[in-house]
Amino acid sequence: MVRAGAVGSHLPASGLDIFGDLRKMNKRQLYYQVLNFAMIVSSALMIWKGLIVLTGSESPIVVVLSGSMEPAFHRGDLLFLTNFREDPIRAGEIVVFKVEGRDIPIVHRVIKVHEKDNGDIKFLTKGDNNEVDDRGLYKEGQNWLEKKDVVGRARGTLFWL
Repeated sequence: MVRAGAVGSHLPASGLDIFGDLRKMNKRQLYYQVLNFAMIVSSALMIWKGLIVLTGSESPIVVVLSGSMEPAFHRGDLLFLTNFREDPIRAGEIVVFKVEGRDIPIVHRVIKVHEKDNGDIKFLTKGDNNEVDDRGLYKEGQNWLEKKDVVGRARGTLFWL
């Protein structure tokens, strides 16, 4: 029950009545709202695709999902990635990689790099907060990652306190 003169008394007791508001709009107002929404969505997609092109990474921004990289990164931190193929991967770098058979990318530090004479690079990763390296996370029979497994390299972070 809503008392007369109470703050928010213009709202129904059930909260916002969005469909009622839509029914009150004439066709021109409704088309305008739909067009505004479509422009916002398409702008966001264009910005995302632009970031993909600029950074060379299929996912230029990722969220840290576990505590395996603490104290460097905590759950919920945002990482900004680049993935320029010509840049060599070096020990100490933080990479985001995908493992065959797993849908979620992993954020860990490169601990060993093996570079062959022909330029092929293989590397091993480990979470800063983990006791052992990531060989147990890789697909069965895989002991090293390759450049093709890398989604990106951490270049910046936005963290929450």
